[in-house]
Amino acid sequence: MPNFICPNCGNRTLGAERTAGFTQRARGCAKCGFGFLFELLDDYYPAPNAAFIICDAQARVIGLGKGVRELTGLGEENAVGRSVQELLNLQFEEAGDPIGTALEWGVRVLQKPVTVHAEGDRPEPATADIFPAYDDDGGLLLVLTPN
Repeated sequence: MPNFICPNCGNRTLGAERTAGFTQRARGCAKCGFGFLFELLDDYYPAPNAAFIICDAQARVIGLGKGVRELTGLGEENAVGRSVQELLNLQFEEAGDPIGTALEWGVRVLQKPVTVHAEGDRPEPATADIFPAYDDDGGLLLVLTPN
């Protein structure tokens, strides 16, 4: 049975279906009411202080979940519609583009050391876990756990 995680509150659930009933509409969160969940191929336990960032297929921010304001000081009014890379100035320790890899290949990219340097904020070391959306719209869930 697939595992699902809510990018808004971090609640994990199990479910046999990716959609809500017999419709094509994505499953929503039963705990907080957020409009869609991300499917995880394996169970995933984010840290309590993890920050959840939801992006579209072009890696533009479409929503901020729990923990983002604490890590970056940013709210949705400053973030939605902007490139996640531009917004957070993510500097991955290893060469390559983990976000591009997740989007292009539809694969999870886990435990990547990164420095988050949000606008006007000091650099914060973190670990990035990136999950592609398994739907027709694409997109991804970026989970940043402060070190």
